[in-house]
Formats: sequence, C-alpha cells, structure tokens
Amino acid sequence: MRTLLVAVLWCLLLVACWPLALLVLVLWPILWLLSLPLRAVGLVVGGVFDLLRALLGLPARLLGG
Repeated sequence: MRTLLVAVLWCLLLVACWPLALLVLVLWPILWLLSLPLRAVGLVVGGVFDLLRALLGLPARLLGG
C-alpha cells in the first residue's frame, strides 16, 4: 500500500513539475545509500539498550519480582 501511495505521489509530482520529479528519481537512491549507516547505528544502539535493560532487570526476575 505504501509503495502504491509513493508511486501515485511521484506521478502527481511528475505532472506538476517534471524536473523536480526527475531530480527526486535520481537523488532517492543516493539518499537511501547515505541513510544505511545511520540505520545500522540505530539498530546497534537499540540492541545495546535492550541488553542493558535485560541485565539490569535480571536480579528482579531471579528474585521473582
């Protein structure tokens, strides 16, 4: 559903302002590639916080709290 919405919005942009639509079409993969390291950092930070939450909650779970 999201892909269809993006395609319809891009088609509307193509009709309204085709140079901008072509610029978006060219720059989108570049922006996606630049965002990959940030996504990886986000996953690692989220994993570290989950690990810390599990380690800090372990004594309470062992004592039945």
